[in-house]
Amino acid sequence: MLGIFSSSVVSPPEELVAAGSRTPSPKTTAGKLLNRFVESKASAVSLQVGEHVQLAYTHHSESPWHPRSFAVKDEIFCLFEGALDNLGSLRQQYGLAKSANEVILVIEAYKALRDRAPYPANRVVCHLSGGFAFIVFDKSTSTLFVASDQAGKVPLYWGITADGYVAFADDADLLKGSCGKSLASFPQGCFYSTAVGGLRCYENPKNKITAVPAEEEEIWGAFFKVEGSTVLAATE
Repeated sequence: MLGIFSSSVVSPPEELVAAGSRTPSPKTTAGKLLNRFVESKASAVSLQVGEHVQLAYTHHSESPWHPRSFAVKDEIFCLFEGALDNLGSLRQQYGLAKSANEVILVIEAYKALRDRAPYPANRVVCHLSGGFAFIVFDKSTSTLFVASDQAGKVPLYWGITADGYVAFADDADLLKGSCGKSLASFPQGCFYSTAVGGLRCYENPKNKITAVPAEEEEIWGAFFKVEGSTVLAATE
């Protein structure tokens, strides 16, 4: 899966900007990144959301244990990869039909966050059990919400393209070709929300998250670590 967002939606994280500056490396534009995804992934589906967001996904070569799914409801777009162990109980909690899958559940959880403000943002993900990564974009408020499970069972990466777009994907090699060293593994057990102003650990949302410069030989430019916790954005 792939999500690409302009600076009008999300400001490029300073840590990734700095990582790319320390070790300059080849980059490409967001448009070329999307084209590369569509051309290299069989049966890829892509869509433009307004002027500033591009989403893409494919079911090709997906894990049977961590399938990819996409849905849109009430102008809330969601890309989801993985599976929730407690989907049944969450359906009951949110009053959903037995046919509702993970991507619909995440949209409903996000809507609860948005409509019950100041509902704590970490509540959207702290009760999700399983392996997952997801990208939510709320077109009505131009809000981005991204999260990864606590054990990093589903890989997720983020980086900055040559023209300053922030990209999220489950394929590190795809992003490396467009983001160079402005690239990192998204920290497990964390979420990124433009509504709360950045990256947070959902078990300890008040704990500071710092970026640790990576070694020159690493494909990453930085690692993100939650202070006071063992959570660290892991390499492959």
